[in-house]
Amino acid sequence: MERDLVEYIAKSLVDDPSGVTVNVIEQDKSTILELRVASDDIGKVIGKHGRIAKAMRTILSAASTASEKRVVLEILD
Repeated sequence: MERDLVEYIAKSLVDDPSGVTVNVIEQDKSTILELRVASDDIGKVIGKHGRIAKAMRTILSAASTASEKRVVLEILD
């Protein structure tokens, strides 16, 4: 569910939706989502002063409260 949410938001923001990939790494008490986008679109996903990235992390945190697992979003370039 969290993977689909991050993928949907990222594809909505970028110019090249085919360049969006989300890799899921499951751990004991946390889940790491690694988001990769095309190099031209990295600024659109991070936003000015990291505002978009922070908003994505906030939405992800709210969506994952039912699973009782910590979800971490990493934006890779």
